[in-house]
Parts: sequence; structure tokens; C-alpha cells
Amino acid sequence: MTRMMHVLPVEAYTSQAWFEREQAQIFSRTWRYAGFMEDIAEPGDTLVVQAGLNNIFIVKGRDHRLRAFHNICRHRGTQLIRAVGQAQKALTCPYHDWTYDLEGNLIAVPDEAEAFPGLDKSCLGLKPAAVDLWRGMIFVHPDPNAGSIMDWLGALEPHLGPHRVEALVEYPEAATTYEIKANWKIVVENYIDVYHLSHLHAGTLSMYDHAKAKYGFIGPHYAFWEPLTADYLADIDKHAALPLILPHDQLGAWVPMLFPGLGLSESETDWSIFHITPLGPERSRVETRTRVKNVSSWEFQKQEWRSAAFWSKKITSKYSAEQANAEQDPMVSADFSAEDVYVCEQQQKSLHSPYFEVGASAQQSESPVREHQQIVLDYLEGRR
Repeated sequence: MTRMMHVLPVEAYTSQAWFEREQAQIFSRTWRYAGFMEDIAEPGDTLVVQAGLNNIFIVKGRDHRLRAFHNICRHRGTQLIRAVGQAQKALTCPYHDWTYDLEGNLIAVPDEAEAFPGLDKSCLGLKPAAVDLWRGMIFVHPDPNAGSIMDWLGALEPHLGPHRVEALVEYPEAATTYEIKANWKIVVENYIDVYHLSHLHAGTLSMYDHAKAKYGFIGPHYAFWEPLTADYLADIDKHAALPLILPHDQLGAWVPMLFPGLGLSESETDWSIFHITPLGPERSRVETRTRVKNVSSWEFQKQEWRSAAFWSKKITSKYSAEQANAEQDPMVSADFSAEDVYVCEQQQKSLHSPYFEVGASAQQSESPVREHQQIVLDYLEGRR
């Protein structure tokens, strides 16, 4: 049987040159997640996001419209906005105090009459970028003529869960930001690797029937769905760790990966983002944020009590008490995210070994990995 091999060479995961090409040809040319709608609640609120080579900020105008601009002062290029900001009446460059209104127009220049006689401020407004909303999330694109976010993601809609995201509320305690010592593509490939679910996560994700998973690419985006196991589903009200957000006849997990690096985890109890930002050839940042059912704390407490006994048995059945106490070992942590981080970082380390070579690749369950690599290569070679 023909061996199904990976598409990209080792250098794609370790080379600074590859990283820079990806920043210019992928992350500078695609839509980038920036935050949730509520992150910019009032006029003057701002939010900054890096989109490949472009630093972009979003501001809510006095008319309550969202606008995005390249974070570059039109005088000498200094960044105007350095972090998330609230309720600013105007946008002032910290270098020379050139000031713009919330609609991006240059409105004030210090010593204008003496230093810049005849200056036409109307020609020096901030350079716009595109901004759009999808499922309660804000996205930006460096190109102001990028079109609609629905042009980019719309075909994926039928392959997502029936979740009413607007009816859910953020659970701040579940938010995390952490770094992984691995190339961003390794993190994505782990996310879309179906083969590892029954092995690496045999204990931590045992409530899902991985053998019945349905998955594939919709354009550059990956779609994935799998049902709950019959045993888990039969007593879901006791087993679930959080209050259910879907009716019993719609339970399961939708886990797409939006190109180039935004995962959605849409389950029976929560709706989460998994946002990957490349920091270097061998370093990535992951941000997670979670939404849950809008019910009282008492409802959460009761559900936690109901599920505690079940989960205690599940953990004990896979790990001995001695192993379960070894918190420093991610492989016995009972945390599927810790398991994923561990294997991603181990793969990255192995890429530097002179003995490393890619073995056989599972024909079906690792096909998403090969297809993702081909999509990356297509972008770099100008075919997308």
C-alpha cells in the first residue's frame, strides 16, 4: 500500500524564512479574530489585533459603528493604540500628539500653522482596514475591500452546531492564555488530527464516539462533528459537568478550525474559542474563552454536584491514585489540553533530531493534516 506522507518539509516548522512568508502571504491576507462584541461596548472603546504584518485597531464610533484602522500614525508611523482602551474621545499619537477623531479623520496637529503651512489634513486620515461580525465575534482584515466575513465563512454555517451564541454568557474563570513551544501548524494539525482522539485522549474525551466522527474541509476551513457515546448520553443530566445548552436530540460536539487559526469548540455544555497566534517559527500563543448557559450560580453548583461522582470514577479507572497526584506530568493530569500541549512540544523538539523522518500517515483519520498542509502550501505558492 502506498505510504501517505506529509506535504510540508521540516523547514516549514522551524525556519524563520517560512514563518515570515506565512505572515506575509497567509496571516496578512485572511480574516483575523479580534474579540467578542462586548469587548467594545461604548463609543471610544478600542481593541488591538495583529494580523500578519499588520497591527490593526478597532474603535467604536460616536455613531456606535465599528471601524478598523491600521495602527499607524500618518505623520511618522508610530502606533496610536498600544492596548485595549476604553471611552476615548479622540485618538492621539504619543510621539507628536497628532490627533484623530473616532472616525479616523486627522483633526489636530500641534504647531500646524508654523510647522506645516498649507497642510491638508483631509488627506491624512488613518488608513482603513475591514471589520465585520460573525457569531458574536469581531474579525478584521488588513484589506479594506476584503468583502464580507460571510464570503469567507458562510459556507461553513451548515456544518456548525445549532448553538444560539447570543443567548450564552462568557464564563471569565475559564479564560486562559498560554504559550506553546511549537509551530502554529503543529498546534492546528493536532486540533484536526482525528487519529489521536481515541488514543491520547482515551480517558479525557471518552464521552464522545470518535468512530462515528464526520469531518472534512469546506474551502480552507475544517469542519468536524462527533456524537456522544450511548452510555454517556443515557444519563447525560448526571454526567455533564455544566448545564446543557442544547436539547437532548441535538447533543454532540462540533469542533471546526477556521483558517488560519481559530478553533471553535461547540459542545453540549459550552461554546469556546481556541485562538492560535504564531509568535515565531517554534512558538505560538493560544487564547481560550468560553460561553455557557445564562443560568444562576445555583444551577451550576447543582450540576457540579451531580457530575462529581461520575468524573471521580472515570479518572480513577484510568489512573492510579499515585499517578493522579503527579500533577507535574501532563499525561496523567486528566486534562486533555495539557495532553495536547505536551505532544505538540515533543513533536517540535523531535524536528531537530537528525534521525527524524515522517512515517506512514493514516489514510483517513490523518487526511485533515495532509490537506491542511496543502492549503498552507497553496497560499505560499500563490494558488489561493
